[in-house]
Amino acid sequence: MIDRIIFATGNEGKMKEVRMLLADLGLPVLSLKDAGIHADIVENGSTFAENAVIKATEIRKITNALVLADDSGLVIDYLGGEPGIYSARYMGEDTPYKIKNQNLIERLSGVPDEKRTARFVCAIAAAFPDGEVITTEGTVEGRIGYEERGSNGFGYDPIFYLPEYKMSTAELSPELKNEISHRGRALRLMKEELSRRIR
Repeated sequence: MIDRIIFATGNEGKMKEVRMLLADLGLPVLSLKDAGIHADIVENGSTFAENAVIKATEIRKITNALVLADDSGLVIDYLGGEPGIYSARYMGEDTPYKIKNQNLIERLSGVPDEKRTARFVCAIAAAFPDGEVITTEGTVEGRIGYEERGSNGFGYDPIFYLPEYKMSTAELSPELKNEISHRGRALRLMKEELSRRIR
């Protein structure tokens, strides 16, 4: 009997998004902190999906609950897919994003618009108490801007420019961001899968 969902993160900003999107499943959605779990998980997969599965299954072993986990990042075509699965650890885990963003802008110095293509990718894994594991993935296409813009987002949002909206993801309203973001898309796909399985 599934009576709760644990989302394997300690990031409160992310939890707000997740709770908003999963609200109509009618189950409490707990963060690791809410569930009183402290786990140091080595994410050594070679794709976003593999890392999400590692996180979800490790926490499921501890809790025997339905566990969701995500792994996401920024993929820049001109830089051969960097920072990719190393997005959070790029230039060191404790390096402020202002410095990371500045570094990426400098590495694309002189690169024309059409070659600045990039995408945010998010993979979400669900590990069920019975051992089943499923994954979904969402992406949003854009390009790398020439400067940081906006204060609504976090991480790489201020340099990720969406040509159709003429703004960075850090300039979008939270509602619009949830609607079009890579995490929003992956979560909605996951919600469809879960609602079929836990009703």
